[in-house]
Amino acid sequence: MSGTAAETPSAIQICRIMRPDDANIAGNIHGGTILKMIEEAGAIISTRHCNSQNGERCVAALARVERTDFLSPMCIGEVAHVSAEITYTSKHSVEVQVHVMSENILTGSKKLTNKATLWYVPLSLKNVDKVLEVPPVVYSRQEQEQEGRRRYEAQKLERMETKWRNGDIIQPVLNPEPNTVSYSQSSLIHLVGPSDCTLHGFVHGGVTMKLMDEVAGIVAARHCKTNVVTASVDAINFHDKIRKGYVITVSGRITFTSNKSMEIEVLVDADPVVDNLLKRYRAASAFFTYVSLGPEGKPLPVPQLVPETEDEKKRFEEGKGRYLQMKAKRQGQAEPQP
Repeated sequence: MSGTAAETPSAIQICRIMRPDDANIAGNIHGGTILKMIEEAGAIISTRHCNSQNGERCVAALARVERTDFLSPMCIGEVAHVSAEITYTSKHSVEVQVHVMSENILTGSKKLTNKATLWYVPLSLKNVDKVLEVPPVVYSRQEQEQEGRRRYEAQKLERMETKWRNGDIIQPVLNPEPNTVSYSQSSLIHLVGPSDCTLHGFVHGGVTMKLMDEVAGIVAARHCKTNVVTASVDAINFHDKIRKGYVITVSGRITFTSNKSMEIEVLVDADPVVDNLLKRYRAASAFFTYVSLGPEGKPLPVPQLVPETEDEKKRFEEGKGRYLQMKAKRQGQAEPQP
């Protein structure tokens, strides 16, 4: 692989109009639909970049999505503009930053709805277990490379810290009490088909994220008994690939509630049902934050979660810590600069 910087475009933009089947019952576009569009844009630009020099052909696979906030709702009939830009490359990974704007095509007005950072790795078309080297990019200033390296090291460390959850399984409970974890926990079972997959025959990261958001939305709605919307998604970690023909189980449970928000842990398990030699494994995990909405679209108070077991109490305190940490970060960003 040549060490010279790639000359391919480092940014792309895609757009499409939002249709009724993209929306929830309140008329807002599903968070999972937006996450899927974000991942598609990231996959396109990463794959183009990783194939920009002579060498073994590859497809960029999603490894991680950093925290993304849903800043403004998107509605049916609006046009989503998804812009993706490569901002850092390591030897074996690509960082892509994505912005989503919604456009009212009647008035021409636009607003920012989402920002996200994604990490991809190039997998060889000949050998899916082989990770190829990434062509370097040209940075407009030296500080960009240094800042990117810091982000790379931070996400690498956080990915390692999530692996302890891989043995945790969500079990059903008979006759659970309202407002408990067991009362709202939900699961979705999906058979992976060809339309879900990349050229390798493995599931698109965007497909997985959309299913995760659907389950998180069901959990939130069951807990609140109201309309709900995605407020943010903490880091989504993709621990292992999912092959065509596998059955995936997407499970969600509430871990923490504040006055007006719910944190929901979502776990994705893959089951190679036609191969007795392979065992079920954890493929992805993430935390989603939802808010409850009233008839006029304004946030409502959230019923407080009642943790019952020691594990549930521990997860509640961990969720509270994440909530307070993010709240302090937002308040710090809101403070005027001297």
